Amino acid sequence: MSKPAIVTVDDDLEVLQAIARDLRKQYGDRFRIIRANSGASAIETLEQLKLRNETVALLVSDQRMPEMNGVEFIEQATVIFPEAKRVLLTAYADTDAAIRAINSAKLDYYLLKPWDPPEEQLYPVLDDLLDDWLSVYRPDFAGIRVIGDRWSPCSHNVKDFLARNQIPYQWLDIEREAEAQRLVDYAANNGEKPQLPLVILGDGAQLQQPTTLELAEKIGLQTQAEQPFYDLVIVGGGPAGLAAAVYGASEGLSTVMIEKQAPGGQAGSSSRIENYLGFPVGLSGGDLARRGVTQAKRFGVEILTPQEAIGVRVENSYRIVTLADGSEITCHALLLATGVSWRRLNISGCEKLTGKGIYYGAAKTEAIACKNEQIYLIGGANSAGQAAMYFSQYASKVTMLVRGESLTKSMSQYLIEQIAATPNIEVMVHTEVVAAKGESNLEYITLLHNDTGTTETVDAKSLFIFIGAQPATDWLDGVVMRDERGYIMTGADLKQNGKRCPGWHKEREPFLLETNVPGIFVAGDVRHQSVKRVASGVGEGSIAIMFIHRYLAEVRA
Repeated sequence: MSKPAIVTVDDDLEVLQAIARDLRKQYGDRFRIIRANSGASAIETLEQLKLRNETVALLVSDQRMPEMNGVEFIEQATVIFPEAKRVLLTAYADTDAAIRAINSAKLDYYLLKPWDPPEEQLYPVLDDLLDDWLSVYRPDFAGIRVIGDRWSPCSHNVKDFLARNQIPYQWLDIEREAEAQRLVDYAANNGEKPQLPLVILGDGAQLQQPTTLELAEKIGLQTQAEQPFYDLVIVGGGPAGLAAAVYGASEGLSTVMIEKQAPGGQAGSSSRIENYLGFPVGLSGGDLARRGVTQAKRFGVEILTPQEAIGVRVENSYRIVTLADGSEITCHALLLATGVSWRRLNISGCEKLTGKGIYYGAAKTEAIACKNEQIYLIGGANSAGQAAMYFSQYASKVTMLVRGESLTKSMSQYLIEQIAATPNIEVMVHTEVVAAKGESNLEYITLLHNDTGTTETVDAKSLFIFIGAQPATDWLDGVVMRDERGYIMTGADLKQNGKRCPGWHKEREPFLLETNVPGIFVAGDVRHQSVKRVASGVGEGSIAIMFIHRYLAEVRA
């Protein structure tokens, strides 16, 4: 983190050089000394320091300057850095102005020029002021800042991407925080304000309405493969993909993993997983993903994110994956671990308000924004229960809307008991959402009580959806066999009426997790009839590596 700055301003270059020299001699080891030869240029410098999230400890300004005198400069500078100490350098004739400035500009001290010797006339005063400043100084957040509108889908996407990729950031709501508006003003170019969301990086660089790919490249995530060929390509970075990456790379396979959003998959967005073996007090999905990524990278796995696979073709022993940016990666073995996505809610108004009060998952991203509000949550399985428990720490009330008669058919007993013991969680069974309404953001939802057939409309600012799951496998159409819902068929499930699947040309039967295309394997939730649990995904990912080794032995033979 940069040292706090001392900014000194004087239009007389000789005086400016002298004061900067004396400041640097006494304070240069602890503070940056920044010079400006006019009030206007100093204000521009302060705005850039603010955009870079740097701190100013002390302002030292001459009083007699053209266009903007010292008092005027200090008044404007105080708006930008209100905690900075303020000192005016004056000639004897300016003492009346300096005294008035103690009240008008909240001046801390004024010094007469010349200040020689500085050991007697300058340093004792500044030492006291800087000691006072340091006693209450608390470093600002030094990472990425995101300025935007709570009801902006683009703002939500940026926050969600950073959160799921374990990138610390500070959220500043343009409607609620004066600091957000000031930063937008400082970032204006020739009077033209930036488009929101505005992302300000640690070095002051700015991105306006960035795509996730643009953001990833700026923050240093890997989006391109380093090699054209790998032993193993894994598509999907959830528990199954991460487990396969760890086992494959640790056993000597050159491995690259392609993840569309963020490592961890749907499990990575879970606020709490309490029944995963080896973690008796539970862990968050984010923690599980972070540990998996660290482990995979330690073994040399390349992780490309955000990057999307959009096609596969087979050429002899090679499986070639086409990415969304048009590039291709070639491998001998391909593992599909793309998991599943939340099922979309097909009701009036939902699509229009998605990202504007209606969200799929996103518990950890939006929870703080819902502080002291009532929120609604659709779903009755473990993901919904974990989210409800997390939201209950922030929202005044969490209402779970469950279509069935109870939670017992789809939720673990430990979660049912936790929800029952949490006073600000209400479970409404036999209830569905049939409409959503609002102009710029969600304002109302209409509930259908399916046991009585009655409806009611209630006020709602936030609706979170945790229902069902659907595989995103259309890009594999014509390549691997899928069931009627899009899940990928493997192993013995490929047989039709006891006969081999069409196109299988090897003498052996397909391995347990192998598709109808030799060398293309599947693990995790995207597999036909898989067990939808984190532990089973990890297990399938590790088991798949055993079969991949057998297949690679065939290829090399």
